[in-house]
This record gives sequence, structure tokens and C-alpha cells, in this order.
Amino acid sequence: MARNINISEIQRAVELVKQADSIVIGAGAGLSAAAGMDYGDTETFARLFPPLLKKGFRRQYELIGYNNWSEEEKWAYWATHVNHVRFQFPPSPMYERLRSIVNSKEYFVITTNVDGMFQKTGFDEERLFTPQGDYARYQCVTPCTQETWPTKPIVDRILPNIDPETFTILDSDLVPRCPHCGGPVFLNVRVDAGFIGAPYKEQEIKYIEFLKKNVNKKTVFMEFGVGYNTPVIIRFPFQDLTYTYKNTHLIRVNQQEPQVPKEIEERAVSYSGNASMFISELRSRLMVM
Repeated sequence: MARNINISEIQRAVELVKQADSIVIGAGAGLSAAAGMDYGDTETFARLFPPLLKKGFRRQYELIGYNNWSEEEKWAYWATHVNHVRFQFPPSPMYERLRSIVNSKEYFVITTNVDGMFQKTGFDEERLFTPQGDYARYQCVTPCTQETWPTKPIVDRILPNIDPETFTILDSDLVPRCPHCGGPVFLNVRVDAGFIGAPYKEQEIKYIEFLKKNVNKKTVFMEFGVGYNTPVIIRFPFQDLTYTYKNTHLIRVNQQEPQVPKEIEERAVSYSGNASMFISELRSRLMVM
């Protein structure tokens, strides 16, 4: 169960970060939402996709997994969506504040977000594991290869060629295909248990090696906005590692689901407020010490 949340939880987090030999950041959709990137935002959807309002859609998350459209319609949507999320959305001051908190420590980041916010704000990409993929790459659906390719060139070709009335690609030749087999492609994101490119395996190995090296030291798992959509990637492992290794602590920041198991309550901070406010307050208190 979560404790009554007050400023003392932030102060406990300050002490844990100060004493930590290493920090592992785990980030879910809630952290991106706190930075202003909210897939449930109806205003942004109406601005980016006005023709889709006529079809009954109101939010970007409603199109995740949607398949009842042509390839021309699908890629008109995804090119616009990826351009906004991955390439046009500006670096977040909140992420920059988070980076300043961990910069002097041994750290690693694992995130299910595919928006590139950690890369945009200067986190070391050698210490970043994105097991769900990255919108900046795309892959063969088959797959005929372990290769992935940069998304921006196909996005840049599609955007000027979208019919604003039907929101469809005007030239079907612009629908991206696999450079090797000519088959369908999609963004380099994990779908169910589907393929994700080889570079992420390399980062997974680095992440596992980091954990092996540090779990017997004073390690703090800092978790932001991770709920129960894919808890087996970050939420459950962070809990299990904190339970197993007695020098570790967990800081969980989650507006809706901040609870921690009772077995690790004494070594956990459970904060139910806004991630941006928490990070700002944490950084401010660390700077004056």
C-alpha cells in the first residue's frame, strides 16, 4: 500500500539519490505525458488530423493497432504522427532536469516510450535501452532481415503528398516497402511478441550487464509513469530487484498507481503526484545541499 503522500516523500527520495552509487531510470507513458506528449489529447488530434474527426476518431491512442484502412491512409496517419511525436516535439526541460539529477552518477535508462525524448535531451545513448523500439526507425514486417532503416526520409517524402481532405497519400508509390524483399514495413516498435531490430538486443545486453555490476551496491530504481499496460518490462522487475537485493531502493512516481508491495515498503518511496513537479522539487533540493 502507498503511504500518505507529502513533502517528506520527496525528502526521502533526495536522501536516497544522494547516497546512491548508481541509478536506474524506468520510464513509461506517464513521463512523456507529464512533458506534454499525451496520446489522449483531443486538441492536438483535432489540429493534426481534422479529416479523421469525421470518421469518429478523437485521440491518437485510438489509432494504435487500427487496421481498417488502406496503406495510403495508414501511412498518411503514421507519417504525420511520427513527425509530430519523434521529430517536431521539442526537447523537454523536465527531461533535462532529470538528466542533471543523474549525470554525476552511474546510471542507465530503460523506457517503453518510443518518442526519443531521452535522446533529445542529451542522455547517453550507450546507457539507454528502449525494448519497445523507436519511431526513428522502421523494419520489414516479415521480417526478411534484422536490419532497420531511418524513418525520417520516408516521413519527409510523404508529408507534402497527403490529400488534406481525405488524409490519404496521393501517390501510392510513396507507401514504404522493404528495401530487400519489397514487402510491407512498419515502424520499429514491438507488436505483441513480434520482431524488433538487432540494435535493441545490444542495448539489452548492456542493460543486463549494468544491473549485474550494480545491484549489490547502493542502487536506486527511479520509476516514472509506469502502469499496468506492460508491467513485465519495468514495473515488476524493479519491484523484484528491490526485494531481492537489500542495498537497493525504489522510487515510484505515478499519479494513478503509485502503490508498492508491502514487502518493500520500507525501502521504497511511493509518490502519487505529477512527475514534472516531483523532478523539479527533487532537483532543487539536491542543488542546495
